[in-house]
Amino acid sequence: MARRSPAPDLARSIYLLWGHHPSPGRSGLTVPAIVTAGIEIADVDGLDAVSMRKVADRLGVGAMSLYGHVPGKDDLTALMVDAVYAELYGDDGNGGGDVTAASRVGDWRAAMRFVAERNWALYQRHPWLLDIRSSRPTLGPHVSRKYEVELRPLDGIGLSDVEMDAALTLVLSHVDSTARAHRKVSRTRTESGMSDAEWWAVVAPVLDQVMADDDLIVSARVGGAVGAQFDAAQHPEHALTFGLDTILAGIQARITSPGP
Repeated sequence: MARRSPAPDLARSIYLLWGHHPSPGRSGLTVPAIVTAGIEIADVDGLDAVSMRKVADRLGVGAMSLYGHVPGKDDLTALMVDAVYAELYGDDGNGGGDVTAASRVGDWRAAMRFVAERNWALYQRHPWLLDIRSSRPTLGPHVSRKYEVELRPLDGIGLSDVEMDAALTLVLSHVDSTARAHRKVSRTRTESGMSDAEWWAVVAPVLDQVMADDDLIVSARVGGAVGAQFDAAQHPEHALTFGLDTILAGIQARITSPGP
């Protein structure tokens, strides 16, 4: 049996993302209302908790009525992602994100720090974004404007177009990884019932006693320094700042002394 092409579904999804929505039914149900309900559920219980049935229950309608507006959870998730990205950079007065938002904060380094801070904050408000499994972007209007906002500060500083995309990807990937570490730390605190400082107060003196192996001299020294500095084994916020500074220095070095 021939495999059905996904192209029609993909095209339908893009039209849906860009506002080609069915008219509200007799119940007044709309795509934005469905998306808002999905986001509210995900913010509290996570992305896996979102289902068409739960969204329908939240809206007080039958589950089948949703499918005339949003064909399924994949489309709903794409709409949810695009909707929360609208929070990143304000409004240009015409219902879209301000594409000059990052460019106006200073030079390209300040702009990239601004971009990193905004994306970090978005992950804190909507941690379910870290559970998106597809590596392909959700090509909606707010995702597209996000890309525009974040690329503009890199335009004209000495990078090729491909390097601009790679530099931005490097910054955003770093934010993503440190946000994941932050979420893991937060979950561990909650599930263990111990703060990092309480955990370190128990662990540190025991480690001093048991880590007597001379081969572990550097790891013991460095691990102890981190613990003393942060009362924890790791500090994602520090990692975010340190890593971002290092990435920006590397981009500057590439601009100054471009490789082959």
